[in-house]
Amino acid sequence: MAIPPAYVDLGKPARDIFNKGYGFGLVKLDVKTKSASGVEFTTSGSSNTDTGKVNGSLETKYKWAEYGLTFTEKWNTDNTLGTEIAIEDQLAKGLKVTFDTTFSPNTGKKSGKIKSAYKRECINLGCDVDFDFAGPAVHGSAVFGYEGWLAGYQMTFDTAKSKLTRNNFSVGYKTGDFQLHTNVNDGSEFGGSIYQKVSESLETAINLAWTAGSNSTRFGFAAKYKLDPTASLSAKVNNSSLIGVGYTQTLRPGKSCHVNYIIYISSMHPKKNRGLCIYMHFFPSEYFFL
Repeated sequence: MAIPPAYVDLGKPARDIFNKGYGFGLVKLDVKTKSASGVEFTTSGSSNTDTGKVNGSLETKYKWAEYGLTFTEKWNTDNTLGTEIAIEDQLAKGLKVTFDTTFSPNTGKKSGKIKSAYKRECINLGCDVDFDFAGPAVHGSAVFGYEGWLAGYQMTFDTAKSKLTRNNFSVGYKTGDFQLHTNVNDGSEFGGSIYQKVSESLETAINLAWTAGSNSTRFGFAAKYKLDPTASLSAKVNNSSLIGVGYTQTLRPGKSCHVNYIIYISSMHPKKNRGLCIYMHFFPSEYFFL
């Protein structure tokens, strides 16, 4: 039996069909590079075409594989600094422990989190402690798998209020080309998704959500079709008359650039919403050396 996914990754293949390759009113640029010494750099920038707001971030990551250590430094245009240290498969096989801190010089706000994850055959556990001046919050999750069946639970306990603030359940079934996922969040939100890989070129997904006490049911269908090894076409529609179309082109396979352009059309929106996404990847030999 394979290792089941983490709770947050249950139903991920269906969500990816709905979300990947789309940008709603955004112009976005992501650049990833890796130096010869093994340091990874990720730069991201986006501009909201409606508000004109520009956001950016920079991340550096270095892996010390011999000791299972990963060091990550982060910065964004809100002037928030972050440091993350992770150690994996050293304290115990399958165990990963992460220390995550952030600091905002402008406001003086600090935050810290200790995250742990343990995964083996048939089980995937997670426990995070989010430190706050009012009192730490404990986030826990567990996913069990057996012969394709998956069952998961996710919770958050607020120590300051001494109560559960999140209480989620999930059940699903997974095979090589088919996945079914259902979930109940806090006893009031119900959802489900179906993912199927129809062929090597075509992937489809269905999403359904409903909130107790509301007559509103959300339903959507999405598909992704590979035109050839370097190009793919995506489309999605939901019951709110929101239609999305996306196109992805790899300009140089495995090396340089992916471009996505989408148009959202909805009777609920008086104007068309367009999004452009560019993703570039450079290999060390094509960029720089440290």
